[in-house]
Amino acid sequence: MKISKQWLSVGVIVAGLALGAAALVIFGPKVEGIEVGKRAPDYKAALITTGDSVSIHQAAKGRVTLVNIWATWCIPCRAEMPAIEQLWRQLGPKGLRIVSISIDDGDVGDVRSFARDYGLTFDILQDRSTRIQQVYQTTGVPESFLLDKQGLIVKKVIGEHPWSSPSNQRLVANLLGGD
Repeated sequence: MKISKQWLSVGVIVAGLALGAAALVIFGPKVEGIEVGKRAPDYKAALITTGDSVSIHQAAKGRVTLVNIWATWCIPCRAEMPAIEQLWRQLGPKGLRIVSISIDDGDVGDVRSFARDYGLTFDILQDRSTRIQQVYQTTGVPESFLLDKQGLIVKKVIGEHPWSSPSNQRLVANLLGGD
């Protein structure tokens, strides 16, 4: 049986693609899911008050930290911010750290105005590239990750969440009290 040059070429291309895919699986970067029990990935974004680059790992080092990814145009984010501020005011003095990262691609002044209008006093960063959404594998905004003192994710929340509720306050307080 004679195979035409065209089918031979197709076979070579398919075999090359299969080998390339196998090589990526074997030798490519390991992509792990961002889930409870895993170490939160590091990321740097600009602090809106100074423009300084802040690393999540550096900010969270040895502290219970709430990482919140949001945007000024997001209605559920707007609804959630007062609860985050209340949690911060109650447990910030006991060691809670909030790292709130806006994915707004506009001027930093818009994010500053939002923070001022909502009376937010915790650290707010801006990631105009929105790359944090890829790093943290978010599905939208808001999305939050509560980290223990070792930087492990203990709670992941997609969407608006009542962070100042009694159950969340107990959870954070227990994490703060633990070693």
